[in-house]
Amino acid sequence: MNILSVDNIRKSFNERVLFDQLTLGISQGEKVALVGINGCGKSTLLRIVAGEEVAENGVVSIRKGISMGYLPQEPAFKNHLTIWQAMFDSPNEAIQAVHEYELALLQPNFSTDKLTKIIEKLDNLQAWDIENNLKQILGKLGIQNTEQKVGELSGGQRKRVALAKLLLNPPDFMILDEPTNHLDLDTIEWLEKYLATANQTVLMVTHDRYFLDSVTNVVVEIDNGKLYKYVGNYAHFLEKKQERTENQQTEIDKARNLMRKEYEWIKKQPKARGTKAKYRVEAFEDIKDKAMQKMADNKITISTGNYRMGKKIIELHNISKSLGELPIVNDFEYFFKQRDRIGIIGKNGVGKTTFLNLLTGVLTPDKGHISKGDNTQIGYYTQHSLSLPNDKRVIEVIKDIAEVITTANNEVITASQLLTLFQFPPKTQYSVVENLSGGERRRLQLLTVLMKNPNFLILDEPTNDLDIQTLNILEDYLDSFGGVLILVSHDRYFMDRLVEHLFVFEGNGFIRDFAGNYTDYRDWVASQPTETASKPAKTEKNTPTPTNNTTSTAATANTAKKKLSFKEKQEYEKLPTEIEQLEAEKQGLIDKMNSGSSNHEELFGWSKRIEEITSAIDEKSMRWLELSESQ
Repeated sequence: MNILSVDNIRKSFNERVLFDQLTLGISQGEKVALVGINGCGKSTLLRIVAGEEVAENGVVSIRKGISMGYLPQEPAFKNHLTIWQAMFDSPNEAIQAVHEYELALLQPNFSTDKLTKIIEKLDNLQAWDIENNLKQILGKLGIQNTEQKVGELSGGQRKRVALAKLLLNPPDFMILDEPTNHLDLDTIEWLEKYLATANQTVLMVTHDRYFLDSVTNVVVEIDNGKLYKYVGNYAHFLEKKQERTENQQTEIDKARNLMRKEYEWIKKQPKARGTKAKYRVEAFEDIKDKAMQKMADNKITISTGNYRMGKKIIELHNISKSLGELPIVNDFEYFFKQRDRIGIIGKNGVGKTTFLNLLTGVLTPDKGHISKGDNTQIGYYTQHSLSLPNDKRVIEVIKDIAEVITTANNEVITASQLLTLFQFPPKTQYSVVENLSGGERRRLQLLTVLMKNPNFLILDEPTNDLDIQTLNILEDYLDSFGGVLILVSHDRYFMDRLVEHLFVFEGNGFIRDFAGNYTDYRDWVASQPTETASKPAKTEKNTPTPTNNTTSTAATANTAKKKLSFKEKQEYEKLPTEIEQLEAEKQGLIDKMNSGSSNHEELFGWSKRIEEITSAIDEKSMRWLELSESQ
């Protein structure tokens, strides 16, 4: 039985019809990914389902008794609230009860009678899970200073707060619009595991292909205003979509052949036709419509980077940089080589963007110096939205930079050809920028960088808000890029395909130069003893990794998936019992609190112990999962 039913809805934007007579049903427990090119209406459909926007016609219904939560791309908060206040700014009675309880614990002289009543209220509302989730979710999402005003947060930080608020008391049905945007890789992997094992029904839009593969069991594609549903994960969707595309092309080819024959027949007929002849002429028009369909074809290869690079590209000579008391880079040395393809990873706030600003000359190092070659032409795509002229046409924005670019093979590529390659058909090229969707604007912003034809390309979170089809095109484009490529991205698939080694920001100014892609690095981390993987290597400074070490290091990383040692097997066998004992202790404490106590200190102690046990259960559960993968 469906928990969501969307029946024959229509939505248009100005004169552009996004979809018409669109119908969709989602059953309990399904985790549905909505895919399609930017501007096809994915976010609009989510807003309609969430009740944030109204369809022009049709019906959207959610089964009675089903709770729903919505995470938009750009969450709205009351800017005067602190993060803590925003988390509890909800009409939900259970969340309000948890808020009362948390405030009571902060007051040492709080009335024991009042605290007992609050505890009874928590018990009646079955709100203990919310209280236990609170600090774990804040910690996992990297939200630390809960007294900071929401109005002072960046867009990415606001997204994290909105996600934490949603997960504090997860609804039966979650609607998520780009939930992985602005999250670091560790947090994405945590969210991936959380959603994959959650009992909730999920409808989401995301471009993260590893995330899609791990979490979803249904993929729904919007293509030319029509909806196609595939039961299975993203890999299954790709296989079935290929079959559908091939079948559609076969039908179009057949229609074209038939159209030629029918056209020849029509030309031979006299003007005065009988009923049967008129019927055949009318049928010809239907065949013609089908034959005139055009399948998308983006198999265009462009090899860019026409600027000749000298022996010196960019050299970092023992640079150091701090922001206030926070060290970002400490005594780092690296000389970039032609066709270097480097990924930059690390937790949010460790200084990745600051490092990029050092490379581009926006910032200068506190110590050491940076030397740039005369022929090095930097192109820098930032994660911050570029101000685009709303009144200009799309093609004018690109032509203002250059009418054409000359490729490494001395081919001339026009502005229109580059736009077509990146999903801007001729009709859209002459639309004004104001009418573009958020994803289309980001795509145009990217093209303003590529049209400058750089040979040292820096892309800071280029995958945010781009659809999967555009990501595939961008990957093909970057595969043929002949210059130096620097990527900061939370998209693991994107990183794995394009980079050959990593700068890993581990904190306190240390940067590990690792030969291999992101999966190689995660395998290497998993193979290290905990204390080794979590600490920087004992070296005084970072030195360039020789090219001939790449193969050996990557090979070492690939041996990470080894069988359990005898000690690890013993640990693996003991963990279920230890988790069971902790669960029993936790339930016992909850029962004590529910029975009431006049001793305020005793109640506080029980509450703190429940938090400790919950954290221990989570750690041991994750460790068991980690060990089970090597069984």
